[in-house]
Amino acid sequence: MSTTLAKFSAWRERVAAAHVLVVGDVMLDRYWFGDVERISPEAPVAVAKIARTEERPGGAGNVARNIAALGASATLLSVIGDDEAGNALERLLEGERVTTLFLRDAAITTTVKLRVIARQQQLLRIDFEQPPSHELLSSKLADYERLLGEVDVVVMSDYGKGGLAHIATMIDSARARGTQVLVDPKGEDWAKYRGANLLTPNLGELRQVIGRWHDEQELARKAQWLRSELAVDALLVTRSEEGMTLFSAEGVVSIPAQAREVYDVSGAGDTVIASLGTLIAAGAPVEDAMRIANEAAGVVVGKLGTAVVHPSEFS
Repeated sequence: MSTTLAKFSAWRERVAAAHVLVVGDVMLDRYWFGDVERISPEAPVAVAKIARTEERPGGAGNVARNIAALGASATLLSVIGDDEAGNALERLLEGERVTTLFLRDAAITTTVKLRVIARQQQLLRIDFEQPPSHELLSSKLADYERLLGEVDVVVMSDYGKGGLAHIATMIDSARARGTQVLVDPKGEDWAKYRGANLLTPNLGELRQVIGRWHDEQELARKAQWLRSELAVDALLVTRSEEGMTLFSAEGVVSIPAQAREVYDVSGAGDTVIASLGTLIAAGAPVEDAMRIANEAAGVVVGKLGTAVVHPSEFS
């Protein structure tokens, strides 16, 4: 039994009793698998002959399904369109033991990311998306306030699609109740995340906010400055093949990436914040949660597309 699996096993009963609320941008990931054997006579483009299709929850939906796969209770609060893709999302998430509270907006379409894949290579991605209306987002706040009294941790998954227009208010409400908030950030304006307990940017996202750095010392100085400016307890920076680094008031902790074959990094950030939220909801220290999340990320990058990790898959 590995050290990481032993640590997860120690928290397993508490994980089963934990309840995590996921709020954010949800989407439907569609995959069309086929082969390319010729070039179109109509234009110099490949012709993909589709043999099979798959659908999976993406965005905040992928975060929620990862939490459920680890054994915790997951509730997902988001906005979708009143359409076939929204119906598919509800069906898929129900099948993965995620409780959904979707507010439907007939004026928008559910965000869909369609990927065409041939011989295990992505040929094309087509996105269908519209931002939700301000009015519907406002009506979501009452449901959010009610759910705060029922959960241990809030995970906010920001994909920049408009589903978290009121994130500052949501963070303030959670902190007022003493509920921890974890945020997967997006974009350059991080002032809206002020007061969250933990942010989980990757290196590229962090660079957008603090600029470039020349060495680890400058990175630590800039990251700690940002953490202080935003009044957040910690920054957990995911660094691909370099592993993860945690910046907190206690200092800096880095761990190497797990030595596994990388197949597809899409959705790895979802798995990281899902694992963190699950373990923190169970009462685990942040550093222990980080180590388990690091191994979970190592597992999920070996799978195609958005995927989940089960405790039995830890090496």
